[in-house]
Amino acid sequence: MGFARFMATGVGRGMRIVAGAALIAGGLLRVRGGRGAVLALIGLVPLFAGTFDVCVLAPLLRVPFKGGDVRVPADSADGMSLDTSVR
Repeated sequence: MGFARFMATGVGRGMRIVAGAALIAGGLLRVRGGRGAVLALIGLVPLFAGTFDVCVLAPLLRVPFKGGDVRVPADSADGMSLDTSVR
């Protein structure tokens, strides 16, 4: 769960976005032909995952798919966070 928690942070999301953009750029600019196109398509996965705050490896790690669900405070046993803000 520690890895999923890290990847749900701003730094983890940023790393996924940068890695996705790097794969896309590398696929389109450095690798020619079909392999470059495939690499660019693969780069879309971490780019979109970071942008939309989801974890595509969640089913394998047995953690929530949405990053917001991973960031629920640990002291909330039922998975519900307590909202103490005044409305």
